This record gives sequence, structure tokens and C-alpha cells, in this order.
Amino acid sequence: MRIWSLHPSYLDRQGLTACWRESLLAQAVLLERTRGYRSHPQLTRFRALPDPAGGIGAYLAGIADEAQRRGYSFNRSLVERSDPAARLTVPIGQAEFEWGHLMAKLRVRSPEQAVALSRRGQDAGPPLLHPMMLAVDGPVADWERP
Repeated sequence: MRIWSLHPSYLDRQGLTACWRESLLAQAVLLERTRGYRSHPQLTRFRALPDPAGGIGAYLAGIADEAQRRGYSFNRSLVERSDPAARLTVPIGQAEFEWGHLMAKLRVRSPEQAVALSRRGQDAGPPLLHPMMLAVDGPVADWERP
């Protein structure tokens, strides 16, 4: 399960679709509707929110917004609830780690997109984050399994 901290605009079609599906699975876990993935490390940050299910709903809304921007039709009725005020902090080291991970995937799966994103350049600063996430100084997150 990969719930990207990065802005969904960086994801290729396959990555965006997979993120949607995996985040729906995360929603089921947080609503205690499945036994699998209950101890998945990426869910740690959502569980720290006052309303974990509302937080994953806000995350799903950001994914659906990007899908809609691209002309895809993700079924928003699958999102049980959303807390538009939910925010997660992401250490810059985590964002950079995810950037490297995504670029490696894109080089294999969508090389043209990898080339386009690599032009972003080092002077651009850290990568953009999902709309519900805020960058803070720090290393790779404790929950990450590099």
C-alpha cells in the first residue's frame, strides 16, 4: 500500500488509479471493516488525526480532484466521510524519499513522464505535496519502511 504524500499530479495513470484503490482499502481499515492491513505503517499518520476516517476521506478527495482534472471518473460516493480541515505534516526528508521512489517507478512504467518530471530541477525546492499535507523540516518519517 502506497499512500503518497506527493501531489497526485505527479502520478501517472497507473499510479493515480492504484493510489485511489489503496486509499479506499485504507478507508476500510480505518473504519474497521477489514482485517487485513490493520498494522500497515502508512496508516499511522491517519490514526493520529482526531477523525482518521475523515482524514483519509480528505486524502481521497484530493486524489479524485486530480482524476477529474484529467478527465477520469472516480466514484466519489465510495468516500464515506471527509474532513476538509484535516491536515497532515510531512517531513521534507519524507517527501524527497517518496520523490526518489516515484521517479524510480516512473522510469520503468512511464519513462516520458519521468523525463518531464526530472526537468523540475534541484532549484525548485521540495516536491509539492498532496493538498491536505503540509511540509515541515525533518528526515524520512518513522513509519516509512525504506
